[in-house]
Amino acid sequence: MRYLFEDYTFDTERRELHRRADAVSITPQVFDLLDYLIRNRERVVSKDDLINVIWNGRIVSDAALTTRMNAARSAIGDSGQEQRLIKTLPRMGFRFVGTVREAQRLVIAPVGLAPQDGDTAQRPLSPPRLSIVVLPFANLSGDPEQDYFVDGITESLTTDLSRISGSFVIGRHTAFTYKGKAVDLKQVGHELNVHYVLEGSVQRNRDRLRVNVQLVGAATGAHLWADRFDKPVADLFDMQDEIVSRLANTLEAQLTEHEARRSEQSSHLNSMDLYFQGTASLNKGRTPGYMAQAHDLFERALALDPKNTAAMVGMAMVDLTIGSGLYSPDRAARLAMAEVSVVKALSHAPNYPIAHLVLGDLLILTNRATQGIAECERALSLDRNLAGAHAQIGAAKFVMGRAAETEAHMNEAFRLSPCDINAYRWLLFAGAAKFQLLADDEAVSRWRRSLEANRNYPITHFLLAGALALLGSTDQAKATAKAGLALDSSFSICRFRNGLLSDNPTYLAMRERIYRGLRLACVPEG
Repeated sequence: MRYLFEDYTFDTERRELHRRADAVSITPQVFDLLDYLIRNRERVVSKDDLINVIWNGRIVSDAALTTRMNAARSAIGDSGQEQRLIKTLPRMGFRFVGTVREAQRLVIAPVGLAPQDGDTAQRPLSPPRLSIVVLPFANLSGDPEQDYFVDGITESLTTDLSRISGSFVIGRHTAFTYKGKAVDLKQVGHELNVHYVLEGSVQRNRDRLRVNVQLVGAATGAHLWADRFDKPVADLFDMQDEIVSRLANTLEAQLTEHEARRSEQSSHLNSMDLYFQGTASLNKGRTPGYMAQAHDLFERALALDPKNTAAMVGMAMVDLTIGSGLYSPDRAARLAMAEVSVVKALSHAPNYPIAHLVLGDLLILTNRATQGIAECERALSLDRNLAGAHAQIGAAKFVMGRAAETEAHMNEAFRLSPCDINAYRWLLFAGAAKFQLLADDEAVSRWRRSLEANRNYPITHFLLAGALALLGSTDQAKATAKAGLALDSSFSICRFRNGLLSDNPTYLAMRERIYRGLRLACVPEG
């Protein structure tokens, strides 16, 4: 069943919430809360009703209930003050008061059968782009009591993958019809009309937990990607969140890459095909060549569909990367263009998590760190898996002169996404925080790790050169600076001075130390 209210579509079969064409990030428990309120909209729902249905009668604090209710309101653009859609009736309970229309899902004819009388639609000719089903993970522990944990991973991963821009994810109710069955993955892909099938298993052995996962191309049955998650057992619910976050972050990059390759074979590219190709270019590395390639693809995507919010955010990412990495002397102009693009995207899709993250990054890089942190926190409220939001908050603390707080945020980012494409930036800021704390040896260690992650980011070479020079390793410093100039021959201390991120005195004092190091490393003055 689909429920339509205002410009929202609430799909109970696929467990998806959309605002116009954009998916709204929502946790499984908050989805269940909205589902119950909407289905029972003709009456007032008491607190006890919600606890019995959503929490299975467990003891729940008023604060926990309020938090979930606020999250439900936020997901549909409501608030506790406005109460436009969900009304609180003191001492009575809650009621969904929005005008709702119900829409049945179209019936799809089974594979190999002609449409029968009563079928309302034939099977689509080809699967939607970036379409995937997460099959129920297998419990290999030999303990039926672990089923709830295994099913929780499957359900959460289904929800989290639906946040990927342009994705089409089969709902959990359909996916769970395959639970416990021996299936042919090619047949599953054919039956559900998807390009990708994700399957996995969970095995608990004494004090360790192992999760195996593999991504399969449905048309060919070919294994596209596989990984294993293995660690000591701690709190199961915390582990479930960590496993799902790591898988979701890794899978987003993998799916985008495979979708871009698949679209390259098409002679008629549409706007989303070009968006996936642009994102794949960005993920290859933030080099000038890949930047130019991504910019062109996003530009072409917007020419075909000026309302493609994902492509708008992609353009903002390109301009932000070029401006923040000091690739060109027009830093201010690049960052201004990025801001225009991301603000426009948010005007079309106010609950787009990545757009809030990009805006937060931009605000932090333009001396608006407090507002930037707020945007990053908003992004995390919409998508808990956004490791980059934790990293950017850490960067904000550094530019605010609070470098001692940076490392904890960076550690959380790496916990959620250990092999992230943006790891080099996270390590760059982690090194800068150590340098601000006068821990130059630790700064050098982190900047070297940043270069291992991406040797084509010029500013890291220059920061490392400055630190090495101050530590007395003059020859190494000069060689490192030379490597940076090979990537960006127009770099100079004067241009670096124009890239101030803050007017905080502690931050500015750190910059003065870097200027001295750059001179010792023979970086051009102007």
